[in-house]
Parts: sequence; C-alpha cells; structure tokens
Amino acid sequence: MGTPLGNFVRAKRDSTRPEELGLPAHERRRAPGLRRSELATRAGISVEYLTRIEQGRDRNPSDPIVKALADGLNLDAAERTHLRYLAKISSGLCADRSRPAPPARTVRPNVRRILELVEPGVAFVTNRLGDVLAHTDGFGTVMRATGLLDAEEPNLTRYVFTHPQARAVLADWDQIADEQVFNLWLGPSTESFEWFTAEFAPVAGAEFTRRLHHHLPPPRVPLTLNHPHTDPLRWDRETLELPTPDAQQLVVWLPADEATATAVDRLRHRPRRAALRVV
Repeated sequence: MGTPLGNFVRAKRDSTRPEELGLPAHERRRAPGLRRSELATRAGISVEYLTRIEQGRDRNPSDPIVKALADGLNLDAAERTHLRYLAKISSGLCADRSRPAPPARTVRPNVRRILELVEPGVAFVTNRLGDVLAHTDGFGTVMRATGLLDAEEPNLTRYVFTHPQARAVLADWDQIADEQVFNLWLGPSTESFEWFTAEFAPVAGAEFTRRLHHHLPPPRVPLTLNHPHTDPLRWDRETLELPTPDAQQLVVWLPADEATATAVDRLRHRPRRAALRVV
C-alpha cells in the first residue's frame, strides 16, 4: 500500500519532462516522465531505495533524503513544503487516531474589520477544508445565486462535489476540484483532514476519492464563473495566509477584465443583505 509521500514522488517523477532537468529527451522511453534511475542518480540514492519509497515500503526517510528528493525533482518552494508535510504524514508522526473535533470556525474581529474595509470588493475568509467562515457583501452579491451560500455552514469543497449547480457555475470544474482536494492535504492538521474525509468522502463519490491520491499541486489559473444572472465572470485570485493559530486564509477575487468589473457593478444593484455575514 502506498503512502502520501510515495504517491507524490511517483506522480511528480511521471509528470516531469526530462528536458526540464537537462536530460536527453530523444531517447526511447516507455513513459514520458523521469525514469527511476534518473531520479535516483540526481538524488544520490539507490534505485532500490527510491522504489521502496514510492511503493510505501519505506515510510520514514530521513530529512536529508527528503531534501535530496526535492532537489532531484527540482521542486519549487511550495512543492518542497508539501513534500515535507507528506513525509511527516507518511512517517506516522501525526498518528493520533481518536476522532477529532471539527476545526474552529471563529473569525477574529480584526479579520472581520479587514473584510469591511475591502467592501464592496469580493472577498471571504476560509480554511483549508473549504469552510466559508465570513465574507463581504460583494462576495454574497456574486455567489448567492450560485447556491454556495444556501447551506447553513457553506463549504466550498462540499459545494464543488455535491451541489447540482456546481458544474454549471464553475467553467473549469476539474481545476477547482483539484484545488479543493489539494488544500485538504495542507489543512490545519492530519486529524482535521481525516475528520473531513470520513464525513465527506462517502457522499462525494469517485471524483473526490480519486483526487485524494493525486498529490501534485494544481496550477493557479483565473477563475471563470458562469453566473446565472450575467455573462461569465473572470477573476484573478489573491490569497493571504492568516497567522498560524487561525489556520485560515483571506481570499480576494479581482476582476480579470473590464467586462467582469462592469457585470459585477450591475449585479450590485440587485437587492442586498447585510454588509458582512459571519457563519
């Protein structure tokens, strides 16, 4: 049985083109990615040891080995952080199996003040599990008709995989689904991840569970919404990580083109609720 670390290393090796690392690209290959022997050489380890890591038979590689794998795969900073996190999970250092409580949903007053200052912009506070903990009225204006905010405790991940409107609203549904599941791996704790997947996986189905074993960070691309009341809206997204104890993020959507900005101005003339909602 594989481990999160082994799955990531294998997936990254398979998706890395040899020419990206200065290796010959014209050689006949059974698969387009790196050979195990090539990665093993770059990382300074044996092919046999790399095979054990990828297959989950070695669950506790040392920190220098993890760093060597990161160097061998030429990982960027975000991927290196994720690799270290997966190594911790795979080693069993987060092995408390008692049923944990859900993550805290409290948003600090100063964070709520930031949202008020962002108005009428489109912004919200979330966590790695996808809970929408607070949002501006601008976010409500854009998202209320999509069904996301219908739930008593809105959750982006739950919306993506279970709401009947999600695939119609999210033009790049597969991309957003990849992002939401990847965020679970970066969650506040392994325990929170296990809590959420135990509750959610049975109703989310194969599209969700398949992504749980795909550990490559998805690329960040503009978000396109097929809005029920206007033309498609395109957004650039900026994410601010709040201090560690919060385990939350402040996410701001910026219109990616003038058509989106104009469409949002029109939507703002529709009836609105309170300026800020805290869930």
